Amino acid sequence: MTAPVFVVDSLAGVGAGDAGFVLEGPEGRHAVSVKRLRPGEGVVLTDGRGRWTEGVVRAAEGKDRLVVGELAEVAEEPVAAPRITVVQALPKGDRGEVAVETMTEVGVDAVVPWQASRCITQWRGERGQKALAKWRATAREAGKQSRRVRFPEVAEAATTKQVAALLATADLAVVLHEDRDWPSAPLATAELPADGAIVLVVGPEGGVSAEELALFAEAGARACRLGRSVLRTSTAGTAATALLLGRTGRWS
Repeated sequence: MTAPVFVVDSLAGVGAGDAGFVLEGPEGRHAVSVKRLRPGEGVVLTDGRGRWTEGVVRAAEGKDRLVVGELAEVAEEPVAAPRITVVQALPKGDRGEVAVETMTEVGVDAVVPWQASRCITQWRGERGQKALAKWRATAREAGKQSRRVRFPEVAEAATTKQVAALLATADLAVVLHEDRDWPSAPLATAELPADGAIVLVVGPEGGVSAEELALFAEAGARACRLGRSVLRTSTAGTAATALLLGRTGRWS
């Protein structure tokens, strides 16, 4: 097993050989009371933004205090290229968290919640802020679980016009869509950029509307399909991200 990952606010001032870094609060509680770490076990500390260091548990104190020593020099994981962003239409129930969790585990770089015209779920007011907070918490926990040190960004919910503007800036813009009345190409054979940004749009269960498809096409997006089967909105982004990570070499 690789060492478990714990998130700290900052690694500023942490130096190689430091013998007394204290992990407290929810992360310390998880380390001591849930993971039940003991002296001599290894851990990884990260800010979730690419900076990280390894250390060894010196002591577990009380229920929520872990003392870490023998710290390595702080390293920074470079930003991966090409960067993969998934624009995820809002699914029903907890399927949004499922989508964020699995996309994080496979390696997505950013997620943009999208209020598509055919979405049943609506993010408004306090309810929308709570839902966004859940997505961000899910990305953080899934990042830790999958031993990432650079967690995906979860943006504010976007309108269709804002999604179109994002697509216009991408080096490859794709809408996952399969319809006999709308031409599409296999994502597995699409020409991929070696660098820059890839933006994928995943529609709601009811699909992307013709008006949205036309607006995205004007922004430079192409319609692509994954395969013969039709995936749910909560799994399509994960499958597409995995396909692209393999094709770009980021999974090599």
